[in-house]
Amino acid sequence: MDRRLHYGNTAKILHWSVAVLLLVQFPIGWFMPDIHAGPPGAAMSLHVSFGILILAVVAVRLIWRITHPVAPESSLPGWQRVSSEAVHWLLYALVLGTTLTGWLFASFRGWSLSLFSIVPLPMLASKSASDLKLMEGWHQVAEWALLVVIVLHISAALLHIFVYRDGVMRLMLIDEHQRP
Repeated sequence: MDRRLHYGNTAKILHWSVAVLLLVQFPIGWFMPDIHAGPPGAAMSLHVSFGILILAVVAVRLIWRITHPVAPESSLPGWQRVSSEAVHWLLYALVLGTTLTGWLFASFRGWSLSLFSIVPLPMLASKSASDLKLMEGWHQVAEWALLVVIVLHISAALLHIFVYRDGVMRLMLIDEHQRP
C-alpha cells in the first residue's frame, strides 16, 4: 500500500464536500420548525436528505482513506501526529454516528422518508415511542460531539497556518502536482 506524504485530489474533493454539506446541514437542523409536531415538513425532509448525502460521501471518503492512506507529516511532533490521526478517525465515527442516529430517529417516528423527494429511503427500524426518545438523545449527543470535534479540527488547522506556519495545511489545499 502506497503511503504518500500528501492527499490526492479525490481525498481533497471528498473532504471539502463533507465540510460544505455539514456547513449546510447544521443550520437546517437547528433552525427547522419543531420536529415533534406530526409528519416531517419540508425542512425535515431537506435535513434528512442532506444527512443521507453526507452519509454516502463519508462512506466513500472512508473507503478512499483506507485504500489510499496518507503518512503523517514527519516534521510534526509525535503527539501531534497521534492526535491528528485520532481526531480524523473520531470525525469519521461521529459523522457516521450522527447520520445513522438521525435516520433511526426518523424510522422510530414512523416517517416515510425520501432523498430529495425522489428516492424512497428504507426504514431502519419499526415505529417505537420508547426507542424514539433514546435515539433523539443519542442524535443530539452525537451532533454536539461532532460540532466540538469539528471546532477542534478547524482550530488545529488555524494553528498550523497562523502560529506554527509549518505548511501542514498545504496538504489539503494545494494541488498535489504543485507541491514541492
